[in-house]
Formats: sequence, structure tokens, C-alpha cells
Amino acid sequence: MSRPTTKHLFITLFAVVIAFTLLGCSKSETTESKNSTTSKKLYVYNWSYYTPDSVIESFEKEYGVDVVLDYFASNEEMFTKLMASSDAGYDVIFPSGDYVSIMKNLGMLEKLDKSKMDNLKYISDISLSKATYDPTMEYSVPYYMGASGIAVNKKMVPSYDKTWNIFADTRYKDRMVMMDDMREVIGDALAYLGYSVNTTDPAQLEEARVLINTKWKPNLVKFDAEGFAKAFASGEYWIAHGYAEAFFEEIPEDQWSDVDFFLPLDGGPMYIDSMCIPKGARNYDLALEFINYIHKPENYAQFLDRFHFPASVNMEADKYRTTTPFYTVDMMTNYELKDDLGANLEMYNKAWETIRYVD
Repeated sequence: MSRPTTKHLFITLFAVVIAFTLLGCSKSETTESKNSTTSKKLYVYNWSYYTPDSVIESFEKEYGVDVVLDYFASNEEMFTKLMASSDAGYDVIFPSGDYVSIMKNLGMLEKLDKSKMDNLKYISDISLSKATYDPTMEYSVPYYMGASGIAVNKKMVPSYDKTWNIFADTRYKDRMVMMDDMREVIGDALAYLGYSVNTTDPAQLEEARVLINTKWKPNLVKFDAEGFAKAFASGEYWIAHGYAEAFFEEIPEDQWSDVDFFLPLDGGPMYIDSMCIPKGARNYDLALEFINYIHKPENYAQFLDRFHFPASVNMEADKYRTTTPFYTVDMMTNYELKDDLGANLEMYNKAWETIRYVD
């Protein structure tokens, strides 16, 4: 889903400072609660507009429970909330891969009893190969693997190259937008230049910074994390960087043929959002049932249909889907997961300051 501008350095430093306090907290409640559900409610914390209502309703009916959904708009928001309270009350959370890594290292996640989740056999090899932070699903189960791309209004843009360097095309100056997201934008430039989106080479990062500042940024209306899809749908932008599901959610279906959404062949950043059980969850067993239920192919197909996603994580679900995805798994072959860069993130922060905050 759409990711607002990140503040990873602050979060990482904050995490380091209080990690020892967190890890020293008593976990006596955890053992007592893991083996039984203590309520008829399951508390789920997910990205906004990322949960298919039909699957939630059928789970509630089958298990005789109420699923209480709470939403977050960024990993930072979710992480900060859970760090602020070791008893936030959630049973299932949906962090992205780099935050799975951070939270696992801080002891914030329960180990998963995979023997109780037979549908894990449907998790695709490609998603597990990309999930280097937890490839054996000890603490997390992939929910969706995707990437941002570019939407083009074909009525207004008659010719264009399908690369990230489309933003250097001066013919469409002041009709283009990129996401207000440091790792996405810098990652796009690095990929276009042939570098890893996780590079720690200062020279490569500087080359990407110069490309963005001298070739791309002068043609952009702005960097936009929240309104890019609505503005593209209204015609304000003709070329926009963002997530397919956001664009097509705003555009009437009878106008979808006027839009070309593509993932540049250059490669770029990708993400895996995962399902995890936070430490101390009161309904551990029910949470396992929920995660397993999501990955029943007939159920997961409803998720794919709702958002026109490719079956990147659960390929078996393709047999049950009724829609055509906006992009395919093959398009993500040379895309990279964004790693937690730790102290090296400071280089990115400094580069981003000159891109985002300097005219």
C-alpha cells in the first residue's frame, strides 16, 4: 500500500534507546495467553483499505468471533504505537519487511506455530526468496508482495519511454508527480542507474541524488504521498508515480483503458507486507487461525479480486480469482526489497533533504 514519507533514522535511533527496556519487560502474560483464546474478539491492525470485507465476514461467521479492525497509514505509525504500549491489545499486525526485521530483533513478535497453519504450503517460493528477513516464516507470513510503478494518461501523453527516466521528459513538465517517499524515489533513481536500491556506496547515492535534482525534480509539480491518485484521476497529473490499487480506486472502471500502468524494466524498490502476532497477544491461537484462513486459496482470491493484485504470495489463489491484475509477478523479477539500512540510512536522509526540502 501507499507509504508516506519515512523517518526511519529517528525510528531506528528511538528503537535502540528503548530496546533494552522493552526486552526487559515481564512476559509472564504471554505464556498464559498463548494456548487459549480469552475473548470472542480478534484485534487486527492493518493498513488502510487493505482488508477484504468478504473474508472478514466469513471468518467471523465460521469462528463465531468479532474481528475488530484498526488501521494505520505508515509503518512508523504502527511501530510507534506498539512501542509506546507493550499492551496495545492487537492480535495480528501487518508490518512491511524492514519493520518485521526491526520488531523481530527487538523481541516484539511471537514465534509462529506453523504446525497449526496448513495453508502456508501455498506461500510462493518467490515471496520467500525475497523475504530474506524471515525466509522460514518463524515470525511472519507474507501477506502481499508488490511495487510502486507509473500511471500514464494515454489521452494526454501520446509517446513515452517506460523507464523511471520518464520524469526527465520536459514535454510533460508540470504535469508529473512522484511519491513523497525517500526510499521509493531514491530507489527508483538508483535502479535506473543500474545500482541496488539498498546501496551504501556514497558515490552511487550521490549520482542518484544529482539525477533526481537536475533531471526529474524540475519537471515535477511536487512530491505527493497522499493525493497523487486523486489528482491523477482528476487530470491534474498526466504521469504519476504510485501504487496501482490507489490509482484505479479513484478512476471509474469505464475509463481504465485510458490509463497505462507499468513497472519500469529498470527494476526498483518493492515491498512485502506480512502478518505477525505481536508479543503478548491475548488471542494467539485465534490469530494463527486468522492468518491460516487468509491464505486458504479461495479466500485469498477474494483479496486479489478486491484490489486487482497479482498472486505474488499465494499462486494457488489464481485458480479462483475472477479479475485481471493490474500488473504481473514477472514484472517484479528484478525488483528489490528495501532493507533496513541501520546507520547507513543517514546518507539517504542527507541526500533526501537536498531533494525534498531545498528549492
